[in-house]
Amino acid sequence: MNWIKKTGIITAVVLTSGALIHAVSGEIKTETTTTSKRYFPASVDFAGEATPLNISDVRERFDRELLVNANLDASTLLIIKRANRFFPIIEPILKKNGVPDDFKYLAVAESALMNATSSAGAKGFWQFMPATAKERGMEVNDEVDERYHLEKSTEAACRYLLDAKSRLGSWTLAAASYNGGLAGVNKQITSQGVSNYYDLLLTDETHRYVFRILALKEIMKNPTLYNFNVMPEELYQGIPTKKVVVDSSVTDLAAFAKEQGINYKILKIHNPWLRDKKLTNASKKKYELEIPLSGY
Repeated sequence: MNWIKKTGIITAVVLTSGALIHAVSGEIKTETTTTSKRYFPASVDFAGEATPLNISDVRERFDRELLVNANLDASTLLIIKRANRFFPIIEPILKKNGVPDDFKYLAVAESALMNATSSAGAKGFWQFMPATAKERGMEVNDEVDERYHLEKSTEAACRYLLDAKSRLGSWTLAAASYNGGLAGVNKQITSQGVSNYYDLLLTDETHRYVFRILALKEIMKNPTLYNFNVMPEELYQGIPTKKVVVDSSVTDLAAFAKEQGINYKILKIHNPWLRDKKLTNASKKKYELEIPLSGY
């Protein structure tokens, strides 16, 4: 009988909760909801390009990713919390470059908004391979790896996506090519004689890729509809920093951190692109290091 009482209490709490977050970025709205994780939207789009949910195959592929991600409770909750810190950094860079805001959800799909490392060696929020990173203007070596630099890697991702959109003709195909490669997606477009992502038969991973982005977008824009009831104070907050320019070698980054009033751990958290305990800068290149001011 105790479990019945507990179930009743839990249900009452869910039904009476009235201060729930409606969005993870921008203005926070509140609402009361009694919907379940099986909510299904009437329509979805990526970068303004409609997803044809009237096609059974498309609807079922989207439904699969929606169900999977809505039920990854801890993982999706952490993503929602991280987005409050990192979306305000990513969003203006996308806007400045003329890349639709929806591509921030591609970064979510790639890395869950962490400096992740894949089994193939891709790294960072945007999961660049070393050669591709260098092609897109990033420095990658034993001491500096700008794949871990959120602003610079987002700029590089923008350059790739603009190129992909120009070549493939749609933002949805540009997103698919981020997973399947420009050449790979273009080859399938040519061989299959279709030019719409939703008409293409691709590898299973690329076949699911855009739908995972769509599902994450839907959940993160409407978290309460999928029972992610996060209070504002639970979201991870941005930490104010100042930029310190370094144009010479730093032989001991731990000592440098102490000179800035922080420690080596905090320095590396805010500058994960520094990959060694020193910064050899024979060319006297200007590097900007983020030094937190408070809240760290």
